[in-house]
Amino acid sequence: MKTLKKKPVPRLSIIMLGISAMLNAHAQGPNVTIINANSVVVSGQRASLRKALEMQEKADNIVSVVSSDDIGGLPDKNAAEALARLPGISVQRDQGEGRYIVVRGLGADLNGVTINNALVPSPEASRRAVALDVLPAGMIRSLEVTKTLRPEQDASSLGGAVEVKSLTAFDLPGKFLTLNTGASYDQVTGKTSPNAGLLWADRFAGGTLGIAAGISAEKRSFGSDNVETGGAWDNGKLGGFELRDYLPVRERHAYALNLDYKPTASQTYFMHGFLSDFSDDEVRDRITIGSFASGTLAEGATTTARAERRIRQRKYTQTISSIVLGTEQKFQDWKLDLTAGSSRASEDTPEALNDGRFRGNANFAGVGFNDGEIPKIIGPASLYDPANYSLNAISLQQRFSKDTEQHLKFDLARKFHFEQFESNLKFGAKTSRREKTNDTNQWTYNSSKTSSGNYWGPGSTSMTAFVQNQALDYPLGNIGTAISADLIRARVAGLDRNAARLALESAINDYKINENIDAAYLQNSFDRDNLHILAGARVERTRFDAAGTQVTGGTSLQAISRQRSYSDWLPSLHLRYDLDQKTSVRAAWTNAVVRANFSQLAPGINLTSTTEAVIGNPDLKPLKANNLDLGIEKILAHDGSVSAYLFNKDIKNFTYTTNLAGSGAWQGYTSAVSYANGDTANVKGIELSYSQPLRMLSAPWKYLIVGANASLTRSSADIARFDTATGKSRGRSISLPGQSDRVMNLMLGYEHGRVSSRLALNYKSPYLLELGTDILRADQDRIVDTQKQLDFSLAYQVSKNFQLVFEAANLNNEKYYVYQGAHQYNAQYEQYGRTYKVTLKASVF
Repeated sequence: MKTLKKKPVPRLSIIMLGISAMLNAHAQGPNVTIINANSVVVSGQRASLRKALEMQEKADNIVSVVSSDDIGGLPDKNAAEALARLPGISVQRDQGEGRYIVVRGLGADLNGVTINNALVPSPEASRRAVALDVLPAGMIRSLEVTKTLRPEQDASSLGGAVEVKSLTAFDLPGKFLTLNTGASYDQVTGKTSPNAGLLWADRFAGGTLGIAAGISAEKRSFGSDNVETGGAWDNGKLGGFELRDYLPVRERHAYALNLDYKPTASQTYFMHGFLSDFSDDEVRDRITIGSFASGTLAEGATTTARAERRIRQRKYTQTISSIVLGTEQKFQDWKLDLTAGSSRASEDTPEALNDGRFRGNANFAGVGFNDGEIPKIIGPASLYDPANYSLNAISLQQRFSKDTEQHLKFDLARKFHFEQFESNLKFGAKTSRREKTNDTNQWTYNSSKTSSGNYWGPGSTSMTAFVQNQALDYPLGNIGTAISADLIRARVAGLDRNAARLALESAINDYKINENIDAAYLQNSFDRDNLHILAGARVERTRFDAAGTQVTGGTSLQAISRQRSYSDWLPSLHLRYDLDQKTSVRAAWTNAVVRANFSQLAPGINLTSTTEAVIGNPDLKPLKANNLDLGIEKILAHDGSVSAYLFNKDIKNFTYTTNLAGSGAWQGYTSAVSYANGDTANVKGIELSYSQPLRMLSAPWKYLIVGANASLTRSSADIARFDTATGKSRGRSISLPGQSDRVMNLMLGYEHGRVSSRLALNYKSPYLLELGTDILRADQDRIVDTQKQLDFSLAYQVSKNFQLVFEAANLNNEKYYVYQGAHQYNAQYEQYGRTYKVTLKASVF
């Protein structure tokens, strides 16, 4: 038998063509200084610190900024990983790659994302959260996180509003063309993936028309190894577990075209367009152990158990596009901004092999496990023989979700000059139309010849007919022979697809939700001596309607719809007082509102049996936050800075999952899962940040740059469910999901002559991932363990036009571990290994 090694398969592909050059233009252009013919000085890190400080210092409110130079200084694959370097922000990873961000302890669904001031809708069917791994780090000019919202900004961010800005031709002193190319190596699979980049920008018509265009692409073949129980522990005994081998291939492409026309100093017209797609093509092979004869099993004990071999093969593509048209007109002391934007996000999963399942011909004796944290199988050799398994079921699934948003906005501002102070009055309005849809189709094939068309047809059902005699290379144990997804698909390729379609399962998750928001605001800022004040209010009127499908009687489908509307008044006050030219104190009182997730609002009721139901709740109230921030920041010598901020958020209508069984219409039910609003939740904490080039020291220490930031956060939220035993509602207090008590970043940089390097550590303490089946039992909570990741980059400026960069991600080989209640009880363990990348960057002109 051959062993299926995770080794490279030679491929040619165009990768990472560069809006990434949007950052390279800075790293290779303005930040490279030629002293003489034989000397090149790189000033990228110091310049990036200076730019970030300038942007944060000029802001009316509290913001954190990552410039393009800083993004390029570390091996961050996407926007989420770049943002994780900022104070108060942590990243949630998927198979080793950063995907979602948590801002000040509040999860990704509670944070808004915009690209060039246009809302980014979510491609995922159920969520508002934007998976920021669809945005390659290279296409970004800057990332700004607004932590205290101004009235002119959308109020849909409880933690922070992320603004992604791409490059325009007017951001640079002249025309340029930049390129990069390289390759990354994945330690787990041994595969090498290429990358490249390109960006061009120039000005025309006497310097009045600027065009910036870029294209980016990346392909990454890698692997991860996983063992998980899914939370099947009960009183220290395990009900089942599985070993999973993943082989994903991920591709990212991004395209941008920015047109800016400035015929006069007081007139600007622009069109900013952006398109990004992210695909994940994954094969997951696994062995599942469960149905113990004893029900649950203690570590080291053995019993008779069921074993299954299962495979999933699916590819989904997430696409995000945005186009913004606008103009800025200045006349005397007035300034008018008009913008119109359209954004679209979708996720397309065309006919995935959702499950190819082979079950043991009989239960296996002598089966158990060792090690509660990384369970390893105890069992006979027969567990791994394909001849002992037969085909049990084949299921296919197709899904398409779409989220669109269109908006119109105007802002009118006027400056007033008085003897003792200056004032800037600003008001405006915005209308937004958003629509979220989801469509799912499922098909199942089984062994029943008498079934209504979903028979899988004649032929061998032994697993030996669906393997290719290749053993999986899986370091956490033995899974057995690799299953071929192609052979399973071939088995049902010619069968009647309509007859195998599952009508109920294909309809219960389908919905259409419209969310129309009309907003207006008024704000005024005052400057007098060292005091700066911005005060105002925003009002948002929301009209909501939703249509879904209800399953009744276990077999019947019934259309259901709901409508509602409400208004929110959101005042705010921002203060800044400059103690001296380099020290300022800030304070802010703000309000925000975020609507519940789409899957929670969908009005369908799925009666999965006569005693089980899943109930959407379109009557969920939006989450509202009253926020108080207070901080001080000081600019240090040589582009250094130090800051400290306190924050407190009081949240009403916190949304959580609950069980209504035994109450009201669900008296006779054992499970009635739904969603409810909690009364209150609170988040409070402190953010500390320090960065400093050590140029005040003597050589070689003066070439070092040090940086550190930390966030200490606490949260609490009240949840409750009806308790059938007492006939009353019972509750408890939990931390908010996704909130780590401690988040920290440490950075050591070196910059001298042609060399620039960084070593960075990202740390976050454990956090609550999700609640268990019984939300009142803390021993069922899923907790993500402490995570530490060490990354390194080294850049060498070969000449004025060429730079060579080496990057290493996850040097410490950090694992992803989730436990149930206590650390010794595995819910999920996954390892990804290290990734190395070499890139050659060229600036043509």
